[in-house]
Amino acid sequence: MQTQERATVSGLQQAIAASQRYILSQQYEEGYWWSELESNVTMAAEVVLLHKIWGTDASRPLHKVEAYLRREQREHGGWELFYGDGGHLSNSVEAYMAMKLLGVSSDDPAMVKARSFILDKGGITQCRVFTKLHLALIGCYDWRGVPSIPPWIMLLPQSFPIYEMSSWARGSTVPLLIVFDQKPVFVTEPAMTLDELYVEGREQANLDFPKSGNWSDLFLTLDKVFKFMEKANLVPFRQAGLKAAEKWVLERQEETGDWGGIIPAMLNSLLGLRCLGYDPHDPLVERGMAAVDRFAIETEETYHVQPCVSPVWDTAWCIRALRDSGLPADHPELVKAGEWLCDRQIIDYGDWAVKNKQGRPGAWAFEFVNRWYPDVDDTATVVMALSQLELPNEKLKQTAIARAVDWIATMQCKPGGWGAFDIDNDHEWLNALPYADLKAMIDPNTADVTARVVEMIGYLIPLLSESKLYAPLVASQPSLPYVNIPSLLPASDVESPPRLVRALNYLMREQEADGSWFGRWGVNYIYGTSGVLSALALTNPESHQPQIERGVEWLLQCQNEDGGWGETCFSYNDPQFKGQGDSTASQTAWALIGLMDAAKATENCDQGAIAKGVQYLVDIQLDDGFWDEAYFTGTGFPCHFYLKYHMYQQYFSLIALGRYQEQFES
Repeated sequence: MQTQERATVSGLQQAIAASQRYILSQQYEEGYWWSELESNVTMAAEVVLLHKIWGTDASRPLHKVEAYLRREQREHGGWELFYGDGGHLSNSVEAYMAMKLLGVSSDDPAMVKARSFILDKGGITQCRVFTKLHLALIGCYDWRGVPSIPPWIMLLPQSFPIYEMSSWARGSTVPLLIVFDQKPVFVTEPAMTLDELYVEGREQANLDFPKSGNWSDLFLTLDKVFKFMEKANLVPFRQAGLKAAEKWVLERQEETGDWGGIIPAMLNSLLGLRCLGYDPHDPLVERGMAAVDRFAIETEETYHVQPCVSPVWDTAWCIRALRDSGLPADHPELVKAGEWLCDRQIIDYGDWAVKNKQGRPGAWAFEFVNRWYPDVDDTATVVMALSQLELPNEKLKQTAIARAVDWIATMQCKPGGWGAFDIDNDHEWLNALPYADLKAMIDPNTADVTARVVEMIGYLIPLLSESKLYAPLVASQPSLPYVNIPSLLPASDVESPPRLVRALNYLMREQEADGSWFGRWGVNYIYGTSGVLSALALTNPESHQPQIERGVEWLLQCQNEDGGWGETCFSYNDPQFKGQGDSTASQTAWALIGLMDAAKATENCDQGAIAKGVQYLVDIQLDDGFWDEAYFTGTGFPCHFYLKYHMYQQYFSLIALGRYQEQFES
């Protein structure tokens, strides 16, 4: 890189002011921000199925789901996994199923187009396991083609295998143990079949699970053993296992009715209760249904369902964006948001404590309510947001941060990084189970979450010398990653804290040969690379100059002609798409944030490329301060499930503009 003469961006101040006004206008009276978290049509389709199974469909505006599905159907006849993917088989089958459950005739033109798309893709037998499960519940697929998981696994030692699963897999799987055992077939109104979606015909359907040609095929043999034992009524400890699964599900229901803060866990828990014979008017069921309702978005014409809600995440990032763009630390709206976040801190023990025996509660979750599953990424982001504020009760804020930092420290995994929800949740063999075709059964440490924690350390360094409340982080709690954090300051010659060293070494090992880093929770290498560059720049950058410069060079060579950056979700399937795609506001902002932070840590800075990217953001901003983008830039499960955070393009873009103004134009 070469340092260039100062570049100017026209309209920067106006763009920042417009963005600030827009974001402030979106704040809720209680102090938080929260925008739609969009996924794909299967959430709505499965909610239709759920209510048909429970007989509660008449009490919800499910007729509007039909309009939503028609709107989301693409010209080729299918429904997408993410914007512009060309259509996805399993999503399309579930949408077709929902349309029929809503009474749409198979002769309807939309259904004819969908059926053609589905058959061209191989039909029902080529769908993922969860789609087959949903079809089996209403007799449209044979239970013999759904994997068996015996309920007695609930009676095995606590950490195996239930707590070796990721939190989301655990919350979805335990209630399904009940469903898989019962293998129910519910009669719906209208009664229906999907025989027309079998390429080979329903009677000739191949129900076998695909072989991998390696050791994992042993699980296929084991599945046959389980099915034989079920048929012969020889399942050991069956009733005890079912009772344990029921108890686990009931214990993890929040007072608000939620399970795990995600729709799959909520729907599966309600299905499990249905199989156990619970009444639709049971308080547990009604609370659960109300929780599902709160994830729905209804307009005059349509009704659809979010997979999750993100108020804590959105609020923390909005605070950071408004502060980075110049709002004061004691701005009334930011104070309100900070106090709302402090009230959301979770001081209950959750599932994380099963394997983490040292940690005390003190984290944050993604959602409004989710006591059982706080996460590292949200917690680190909230800590950084709160550290930028001046609240009326500063002692409360600072002790909340200290408690959160303590919890994060104990969540460090053996390789040196951090996962999202659990410690050392890395048993890769679980992804080889026939049930696990989404390859999302584990939650290992990742570069992007680890980078967030390391960046948080960088944010806290100045605070450690300013507040006596942070003294325990330095002196009296050797379990924390900040034991010797002053050693990271320029004048110190004290050895760096071991936890931080391990984390930095992990990040170095995770760097790709081309200089990039993989992004687990955002699309994809642009997200991962930006996060790691920011982390390295804020902690000991002198020791990592080569890695920083390689990351910068990779980002620069990905810049599009229009000045922006973009990357398609297909980069998860094929690395040749790394860093390639139409420019988006959110991904451009990520690239700029990483480049600007790196510029502070290196002598070289391509300010021209940075200014061009900032100008791109200014130019595509709408008059009301809003940035619009259709692409999905959030990741649920790589290759299988993607998200569009409707506020990503707002707060990340404002962060980029604000930091550019402070760094290059102040």
